Amino acid sequence: MKEGKELRLICFHCGATNRIYEKDLAPGKKILCGRCRNALPEPGTVLTLSPQRIYNLIKNGSIPILFEFYSDNCPHCLRMKPILERLAKRRAGEIMVVMVNVDQYPELAAGFGISSVPTFLIVKKGTEVGRLSGAQDEMDFSFWVASRA
Repeated sequence: MKEGKELRLICFHCGATNRIYEKDLAPGKKILCGRCRNALPEPGTVLTLSPQRIYNLIKNGSIPILFEFYSDNCPHCLRMKPILERLAKRRAGEIMVVMVNVDQYPELAAGFGISSVPTFLIVKKGTEVGRLSGAQDEMDFSFWVASRA
């Protein structure tokens, strides 16, 4: 039996959930998906993905996904970025964090009913389980995520 913290990563190519152990990670070591053999994201990374890859995560992923719909010229979005980065590192392997630029992908934002930024969604096994709009303080935001993820 392996020792150490088990991390789960969703492949944004095929949607497979991969289990790896924290102790097996090494700096610069490429982690490959067990199903499609494409590279997996580094645990604790905030991802920016194409709509197709986002749909793969939602359709096939078995761990919660936290989305932030943002705009580069939104000061509240900029304020939330370091909070998201810290949350992603703290919850690495438990939740995936994805940022979606509404200016780059307006049709994706419209499909999720996003009318203001920043807006945060938590999706579990293809179902939205939480939605929050506006900048939050780090503690309140972390509790909100923890209560839904």
